[in-house]
Amino acid sequence: MSDSTPTTKPAGVNVKPDEELTPEQYQVLRQCGTEPAFSGKYWDTKDDGTYCCAACGTELFASDTKFDSGTGWPSFTDPVVAEAVTLHEDRAYGMVRIECKCANCGGHLGHVFPDGPGTSGQRWCINSASLDLAPKG
Repeated sequence: MSDSTPTTKPAGVNVKPDEELTPEQYQVLRQCGTEPAFSGKYWDTKDDGTYCCAACGTELFASDTKFDSGTGWPSFTDPVVAEAVTLHEDRAYGMVRIECKCANCGGHLGHVFPDGPGTSGQRWCINSASLDLAPKG
């Protein structure tokens, strides 16, 4: 299942080769797929650390911005730095959403919604398959 236009990897960026990604990571990061709710390894994780792009290692989200949105996907109030992600309009499936991608490698991460609890009011709903957690310490 594809949410938007498949990702093209930028030239000159240090990105895992496609064959080093799991099938689920490939489907999410490269084909803009979505993992089923409550199925990803980070949807209920409460460990401290930094969530990084699974394809290139770019730091994306801090664990202290993660919250339980009840959606079944890891949700964050804000990225580590705004420049770590790019935003794109996604009109797939008859909906209008804002897709977020890793600014470094173009990997699909998930979507941003205007119903979050933080001061920005945003809920960054991210696929676990697009993330690796670097433990704090």
